Amino acid sequence: MPNKFDSKHLDPMLTRRSFLCIAATTVAGSVAAVAGAQSAERAGAVEDVRGEAFAETAAVRRGLERAAPLFVGDQVGTGFQSRLAMRLGRATVVRLGEQARLTLDRFLVNAGGEITLQSGPMLFDRPASGAPLPIQIRSPFGLIAVRGTRFFAGPSNARFGVFVERGSVVVSAAGRQVVVRAGEGSDIPYPGAAPTPAVRWGEPRIRAALESVR
Repeated sequence: MPNKFDSKHLDPMLTRRSFLCIAATTVAGSVAAVAGAQSAERAGAVEDVRGEAFAETAAVRRGLERAAPLFVGDQVGTGFQSRLAMRLGRATVVRLGEQARLTLDRFLVNAGGEITLQSGPMLFDRPASGAPLPIQIRSPFGLIAVRGTRFFAGPSNARFGVFVERGSVVVSAAGRQVVVRAGEGSDIPYPGAAPTPAVRWGEPRIRAALESVR
């Protein structure tokens, strides 16, 4: 009588069990990573999204929808022809245009924060009535020290531009600081270059910059 546990019957069973074990381990690891992201400190939430937007934490990508939570440490991104609006803390709104990448390095309610803009266009908006908070925005081009304000930062006229619609910011790069006030802009032509003196931007350039984040 043939032994039903001989190798020709046992190997397929072992193979199937090994596959199920690997699959279960992978799923468990993904669930644990997501749970870890959600146990991090909350920085804000999504206000609006058009097209594709996502957040990555611990190598796990989460699709973003309206009201989705955002956490300190999240790298947030948008896809082609996409837009994302985020509310950070109680009063700060950050809008991203297409193919943008931004990391929420630190953001504490009523205590300020640090954000890294790796690429793409961004609009930072904090009401004039809000208390000033120490917020810094880093990029490969330089550092922007924020004072309660509304400003654009990102690609503009084939360079990195900063335009202030309300309030003021301090742009620092290559050992130079430039104060940019309402209606003015400054450019950094390439990483490692110093910011240009603040000048008034023309209406067409302002319109193109703001349209890229709406």
